Amino acid sequence: MNPTDDDQSALNARSFVTRGIAWIERIDPGTHRRIKGLRLVTAYGIAASLGTLQDITHGLSGGVLLGTLASGFALWASVSEARTTRFESSRDLAVLCLAAGFGAALFVILAPLLHGVARAGPELMLVTGAFLVGYLKRFGVLGAGLGSQIYIGQLLAYGVQLGTADLPTIAVASAIAALASIVPRVLSGPAERPASVAALSPGPPAGRNGLSAEFIMGLQAACGALVVVALNEAFDLAESAWAITACTYVVAGSATGTVERVRRRIIGTLVGVPIGLACLPLALHAPLLIWCAAAIAMIIYAMALPERYDVACGAFAFTLIVTMAVSGLHSVPLLAARAWETLIGGMLGIIAATIIFPLRLPRQ
Repeated sequence: MNPTDDDQSALNARSFVTRGIAWIERIDPGTHRRIKGLRLVTAYGIAASLGTLQDITHGLSGGVLLGTLASGFALWASVSEARTTRFESSRDLAVLCLAAGFGAALFVILAPLLHGVARAGPELMLVTGAFLVGYLKRFGVLGAGLGSQIYIGQLLAYGVQLGTADLPTIAVASAIAALASIVPRVLSGPAERPASVAALSPGPPAGRNGLSAEFIMGLQAACGALVVVALNEAFDLAESAWAITACTYVVAGSATGTVERVRRRIIGTLVGVPIGLACLPLALHAPLLIWCAAAIAMIIYAMALPERYDVACGAFAFTLIVTMAVSGLHSVPLLAARAWETLIGGMLGIIAATIIFPLRLPRQ
C-alpha cells in the first residue's frame, strides 16, 4: 500500500467518525440523554456486581439469580424515572425498584395457582401486568413507571422461574436495585435533564363509553397478551413472553399511534436482531468486547427513546441478543424468535387498538 492509499484510508476513517458524531448530535444535541444512558449502564453494573457478592447471596435460596433480578430492576427503574431534581429522582427510583419487587412477588405467589388452569397458566399473570402498564398512566409519570416496573418484575420472575422460596431474594434484589440506581442519579446531578416518559406516548384523548382512555389502553394490551397466552397454549411458542412484551408496549394513545409504534418497533427489531446474530462468534471468543458493545447500545437506546423509537428498539434488540449469547444461549433459532415473535405481538397490538374501543386523538 502506497502513502496515497494510507492517506485515503485515514480520510475515510475520519469521515466515518465525523458522520457518527453528527448522527449522535442530531439525536441528543445537549448530551443530556447520553448522561442518562451512562447512568443506565452504571446502575446495571453496580446492581449486577453487588448481586454476586457472596456475603449478600449467602443464605438466599435463589442467590444465584440475585444479580439478574437486581440489575433488571435497576436498569428499567432508571429508564422509567423522569424527574429533574436529585431528591425527586431518588424518591421515584426507590419506589420504582420496590414496584418491580412487588410485581415479582405477586407473580411467585399467584402463578402457582394458575398451573391447573392450563400449561401456559402462569403466563396469565403477565396479562395483569400488561393491563397495569396502560392503566397506571392515568397517574402521570410515576404511575406510568410503576405499571412498567410491575410488569418487568413479573416478566423477570417468569423468565428465571422463581418460586415462593425466593421471596427473600426478591426483597434483597429490590434494595440493591434502589441503591444501584440512586447513586448514579445523585452523581449525575443537574447535568441531566431527563425526558418525560410521556414523550414516549403522547397524552391520550378522552375515553369512550364511560371508560377512561388509560383503562382502554390497559384493556387493549391485556387482550393482546391474552391472545398470545392462548397461542402459546396451542402452538408452544418459543419465547411467548417477548410477544406479550411487544404487544404491551406498542399500545399508544390512539390507533394510529399504535400502528406507528408497531412499525418502528418492527423496523428496529429487524435491524438489531440480525446484527446481534452476526456478533455471536464474538460472544464465544471475546465476551468483554460484546459487553462493551451492549453498553454502547444501551446508551444509544436512552438517547433515541423519546423520539426515535425505531433506533431505540434496534439498540435494545441487539443488546438482548448479544447478552443472551454471552450468557450461554447460542441457539440461533431461539434468538431469532425475538424478531418473529415481536412481529406477532405488534400485530396483535394493532388489532386490539383498532377493535377494542379504538382511541382517536382530537383534531389539532
